[in-house]
Amino acid sequence: MTKIETLSAIDNATYLQKLEIADFLFEHLDQYGDPHEDIMRCLDYALDQAVDKGGFTVMARENGKIVGVVVMNRTGMAGYIPENILVYIAVDASQRGKGLGKKLMSTAIKMAHGDIALHVEPDNPARKLYEKLGFTNKYLEMRLKK
Repeated sequence: MTKIETLSAIDNATYLQKLEIADFLFEHLDQYGDPHEDIMRCLDYALDQAVDKGGFTVMARENGKIVGVVVMNRTGMAGYIPENILVYIAVDASQRGKGLGKKLMSTAIKMAHGDIALHVEPDNPARKLYEKLGFTNKYLEMRLKK
């Protein structure tokens, strides 16, 4: 049976808890992933108690092992930028197609205060899930890498 857990700044996450989440994301994000140290920095931000930081994670576990994760960061902005950004979502390949991603996303949407933004590659199959949950494509994102 899959159990849904949440972790936020008030839970005082340990380094080992963050490392377990980062290891899972690093392994399961496939071509949409980031370097391990960037994932750890994201988790430090999401689970920090500072006023200008914060967010949360939603995890699915089966037999004690993580099988899915969502990481949401607060932006500290409202109105002109959504209050939250969904930074990571990953589901173990053995669990895909069973509705776990939708369950994780629905929980994260309920937990988030304010609007949510996310970035998704056009060819990412998760895009269909986001659209079913009500996400729309309002802007084309452009970045300048320095």
